Amino acid sequence: MPNATRSLLTAGRSGAALALAAALLLGAGPAGAVLYKWVDANGRVSYSDQPPPGNVKAEIVGSVPTPTPTATAAAQDAVRDMANQELELKKRQAQRVADQKKAEKQRVNAALQQQACTEAREQIKIFDANELILARINEKGEPVYLDEAMRAKERERLDVQIRQNCSG
Repeated sequence: MPNATRSLLTAGRSGAALALAAALLLGAGPAGAVLYKWVDANGRVSYSDQPPPGNVKAEIVGSVPTPTPTATAAAQDAVRDMANQELELKKRQAQRVADQKKAEKQRVNAALQQQACTEAREQIKIFDANELILARINEKGEPVYLDEAMRAKERERLDVQIRQNCSG
């Protein structure tokens, strides 16, 4: 891809570039149009595809070539290629954004998992210190003291959680 086209696409002006390319490639003017040149009353040289107004002497300096079917097809292919390149660019940009979101989500989940592992290990240390009296608060807001069976059951739950979710 030429650098000028790439810079237009990456600068976000691809829609304008496509319109410009279509206008330049397909809008060459009517078939067999003539180009007139004349000098007006103020001495300015003017060019137009329309004859000058009034009795001003005009010179025919050329005509717009009639686009050949091959040139028209090539122009249409060029416009189509630019549109495809723009679509591919947008797809890559969307994929990059999706990848960044996925990586951020994975980072957040890893941090949350690490936090949960740290908290579980700290709770195991508390359960292993038998001299502490442990209690939980029930749904009524009252303390419920843990007996040995409840302590062992909670300790086992924490061990399983660490084995399944924590490394090291």
